[in-house]
Amino acid sequence: MTLSVPVFAQNTVTLYGVIDEGINYTNNAGTGHAYQLQSGYVQGSRWGLKGAEDLGGGLKTVFQIESGFNVNNGKLGQGGLAFGRQAYVGLAQDTYGTVTLGRQYDSLVDYLAQTTANGNWGGYLFSHPYDNDNTDNTFRVNNTVKYTSPTLAGFQFGGTYSFSNDTNFANNRQYSVGAQYVNGGLLLAAAYLQANNPSASSGGAINNGGDENFVATRLRVFGAGVNYTFGSATLGFAYTNTNVSQPQSSGYVGTITPANGATLSSLRFDNFEVNAKYQFTPAFYVGAVYSYTRTSFNATSGTLHPNYQSVGLMADYNLSKRTDVYAQGAYQRVGGDKTGTVLDSAYVPGAADLSSTNSQFVLRVALRHKF
Repeated sequence: MTLSVPVFAQNTVTLYGVIDEGINYTNNAGTGHAYQLQSGYVQGSRWGLKGAEDLGGGLKTVFQIESGFNVNNGKLGQGGLAFGRQAYVGLAQDTYGTVTLGRQYDSLVDYLAQTTANGNWGGYLFSHPYDNDNTDNTFRVNNTVKYTSPTLAGFQFGGTYSFSNDTNFANNRQYSVGAQYVNGGLLLAAAYLQANNPSASSGGAINNGGDENFVATRLRVFGAGVNYTFGSATLGFAYTNTNVSQPQSSGYVGTITPANGATLSSLRFDNFEVNAKYQFTPAFYVGAVYSYTRTSFNATSGTLHPNYQSVGLMADYNLSKRTDVYAQGAYQRVGGDKTGTVLDSAYVPGAADLSSTNSQFVLRVALRHKF
């Protein structure tokens, strides 16, 4: 249940949350198959508080603090942070927009992610390889100033700047911009992000433990997507381009070390996704997604091009307005050139472990409750 507590006239504080818990099966997790009870896949399990204070003249103070947690063991998410999902305060004005300060989502998540299956209705298992484009919000950004414009004739834009909080001004800083246009059933969105030395320091823009996607000297991501809803159907397409300079490791699969003593100078991911969702009844929908990722593995020994094909299917049924059950499956196959690294093994984001082969399948059946 959502609880709104009046503080005084026109000022409220809302308590809310999500509990997402289910059973996962991974067909190949290194040494064999695995059955697991896992928390927070379609939506991360969380609780939070948000509110606003009316300051008069159309101006108000806004805040939000949100904590992720693991239902199975009670541990905090996002590397053990008390409010690792979001923590910010700011000012909002209907005519000029909103400025917020704190730990927040970047523009890829705010604008582009909603055109993908994983960033909209499908969640973790349907992410692009290693969530290289952060459309599944693997990381949030600390020390962040964010601006969000009002919506003007269906158009909205915004951006973030995240301070390094370091004597080296550019060490582990981040900036992003994004925009969207909504008209009837049409949604168009685009975004860009750059992070310098992501996860290089403990106090910078992107944490170096618990929620990074790559440790590298630079991360650049840009992309665009479209969704179109007609009747009970929604069709979507998204393209993202991720360029990782001098990558050292992935938060998902660990160290990326080329064979034969070569040095890895950069990784580039071109992600192409098509997705579809059909609402059979107000209580039941089915969604499907296919994505193809072409990778450029640029090392001193030459350039190689592995590729990843991923397919996902999901069915969701609402037992009530606040409780639903869902089943989903995701399959990934790795092809193209062999790099001699962990990137040659399939890994569905959220799987129990790396596959020992170039393919992997994960099945999940879960219960989700919102309050």
